[in-house]
Amino acid sequence: MNKRVRGNLSVRPIWVVALAALPLITLAPVSAQPPTACGDGWESSEVVSGLGVLENLEPDGAGGFYLAGLERGVIYHVDAERRVTTVASGIDSPAGMRLVGDTLYFISGDSPEANLLNLPTGALNRLDLTTGTVEVLVDGLTAPNGLLLLPDGDLLFSWAVVVGPGTGVSRYSPATGTYTPNWAPVPSSNGLALTPDRTAVYVGNSTTGGFYRVPLDAPAEYTTLPGGFGALIEAPDDLQATAGDQIYVAVNFSGKVSRYDPASGKTCDLSTGMYTVNIPPGPTSVRIAPDGDRLALYVTASTGSLYRLRPPSGVDLTPA
Repeated sequence: MNKRVRGNLSVRPIWVVALAALPLITLAPVSAQPPTACGDGWESSEVVSGLGVLENLEPDGAGGFYLAGLERGVIYHVDAERRVTTVASGIDSPAGMRLVGDTLYFISGDSPEANLLNLPTGALNRLDLTTGTVEVLVDGLTAPNGLLLLPDGDLLFSWAVVVGPGTGVSRYSPATGTYTPNWAPVPSSNGLALTPDRTAVYVGNSTTGGFYRVPLDAPAEYTTLPGGFGALIEAPDDLQATAGDQIYVAVNFSGKVSRYDPASGKTCDLSTGMYTVNIPPGPTSVRIAPDGDRLALYVTASTGSLYRLRPPSGVDLTPA
């Protein structure tokens, strides 16, 4: 199962098929004013731009980020001074990432056609940041997308399958090499985040717009949470939860970043207008990270930019 990645494995997108599944979209700048009162006071700005379609991000712990360049098949590093370097290339549609020491775990094979045509071209990989070596840990995956590090060191990854049977959330142990497919048999999965008490995982479904709560000790006993976003037309993507049990979500097809309350099901739009004619069209991932002496939301998008969303006074972004 383990092997080295060599060469450029990228598959060219089938845009005609993907476009048929999306609503009409147009170019637009980031909205200066959030559309709802609950989003008032959030300030949006670009950290870096011009990087092609970005799918995911991971803080480096030193004021910078790793970015998954879906379109260009690369993984970027942006340091605290906003200098951009490429740390890996020749990757087929990289997606979710998690950093553990000098190791960056990442998903590949998250192309639009893999999602729509059910292609088993994806993999869970391990990048040694000191040598640049990429090792495939699990291959033959169909449209893997999100990636989450659990408290015990295991990894969960989602399968964002649009057409065909859902494959839930899978689990992999780097310590033992144990792979558990369909560990949590939710109908479909995308964004993943730990709950504040770290006993369960929140899972987003881009197709239905809804969310699940999956207990770590009984993943088959997941529950569907109230409310959420519009089915098919909004597509919630990657997400992160706070210690106050609020979920911040990149809502891809709607081109916005929103807050979702898993207790009430209510949503609040914080920033809008983050979309282009690319596929996927809008925001793809959100992470909470330091912004000087406070915290902010950092967002990747298909615009090719990494954005920073600074909260108004009184908003607690302490991560779960």
